[in-house]
Amino acid sequence: MDRPDRTEAERRLDRVLRAADTPGLLAALTERLSPSDLQTLLLEAYRHRAAAVTPSRLLAAYESNRFTTPSGVDPLDLARFEVACHERLAERGFVALALSPVSPLGTSAAVAAVDQNNVLTTVRNTEVVSDPTNVLALECALRRRELLRAAPRSRQPVRLAAMHRVLRAQVFEGRGTMAHFALLGLCSAGRDTGSFGFETTAVADQIATHVGVLELARDVGREVSDVRVTVTDLTGGRHRTALRERVLDRVAAEHPDVAVGFDDEREHGVGYYLDACFEIRARMPDGEQISVVDGGLVRWTAKLLDNAKERLAISGLGVERLLAEFRPEP
Repeated sequence: MDRPDRTEAERRLDRVLRAADTPGLLAALTERLSPSDLQTLLLEAYRHRAAAVTPSRLLAAYESNRFTTPSGVDPLDLARFEVACHERLAERGFVALALSPVSPLGTSAAVAAVDQNNVLTTVRNTEVVSDPTNVLALECALRRRELLRAAPRSRQPVRLAAMHRVLRAQVFEGRGTMAHFALLGLCSAGRDTGSFGFETTAVADQIATHVGVLELARDVGREVSDVRVTVTDLTGGRHRTALRERVLDRVAAEHPDVAVGFDDEREHGVGYYLDACFEIRARMPDGEQISVVDGGLVRWTAKLLDNAKERLAISGLGVERLLAEFRPEP
């Protein structure tokens, strides 16, 4: 009898295993075969399936597959905005990278604890990048490791950025949502300097950088107004004073036209971020205010390097949504 608490994914898997009629199939694929042997098997299976694809079936698949639908954003606007962003990132001290379309299998699951079903997995033991900050964290870890080898107590920060088209398998709700979209990701890695110093500096730098990027959107004809920055202390108030004085007050001084404040009611991202997180919202031409930037503190590089002193701040700006939703109304 089927358990009432079983998930839909578990039910689908049971149906597939019954249809395969091969006892021990799942264990063979996940445990007994090495990753390279599994890759060989899957490559051959998909080679056979690809050989059976006809032009008419290909066209039908392209038309219906949400992963393959082209973006509705003007590529010229996107290119101009990307160039302006890279110039602004360089001014703010971020080193921009052109990431690979794929990362090692398990990047999202191991780094950010994201369910593997929410990313597009390939048969070559890789996955399509679903968040540039996951990959930037890997690169930050490599660069911080080299610094620590040269000086075991190195405090030299690593600040990386990437404008990347990501692809996510989960279905999003809301207007203008797509399976693939452009994101600007920022990662600031370094060593604990005490008194929450590295953390507040990194968060303030990223917020100021994103606010500057939002200003650039006006240069490509986007109406971005009423920008609001909110910070959430996830430690029950322990870091509230530091966040107010070193983050909110700094952003307010650098961008006096931006509203700043605390969001003590925030629930999304709790558990994903640690110690503190932030959000930037802006008003669209139709009057609705939406979130365009989300970020916070994580322990990814500490885990990657097995070093509890390592610190990391991450954030992402929805470039595709910004360019699509902030166009002036006709």
